[in-house]
Formats: sequence, structure tokens, C-alpha cells
Amino acid sequence: MDIRTLEQKVAAVFPAARVEVADTTGGGDHFAMLVVSERFEGLPLVRRHRLVYDALGDLMRAEVHALSLRTLTPAEHDAD
Repeated sequence: MDIRTLEQKVAAVFPAARVEVADTTGGGDHFAMLVVSERFEGLPLVRRHRLVYDALGDLMRAEVHALSLRTLTPAEHDAD
């Protein structure tokens, strides 16, 4: 799996978001992802993650074995 594909899938659903993806093992199936979006404002962590999983669709069922997510609002990211 190419990290650009993951970035593009998420960016298509979150067009104004900052999306960063890293292949954590070099094998193309374990990733860490940061998504910074205003759409996360007021949402609990589980709901934020569900939105990202939904954006990735079938990739989460087949090509992505593990995904570590950080989902932040711009204010949370600036404070980090």
C-alpha cells in the first residue's frame, strides 16, 4: 500500500485537513496517520476515528493491517 493513496482517500473526505501518513514498519501495511481538521470539533475520539475509517473504506478491510490514528482539531494541534 502506498501512503499517497491513504493520504488522498482521507483528503478527499476532509479537503481542508492536514493529513500525514507514515509507514511504521516498511512493509506497506502498518501505518501511523495524523489528521488535523475542523470537522473534529466537538466530536469524541471514537467518532473522529470512525470518520477516518469510513474515508478509507475497503482499504481498512484488506490492505491496511494496522493504523495508529491521531485526530486533532487545529486548536488541539497548535497546543500540542
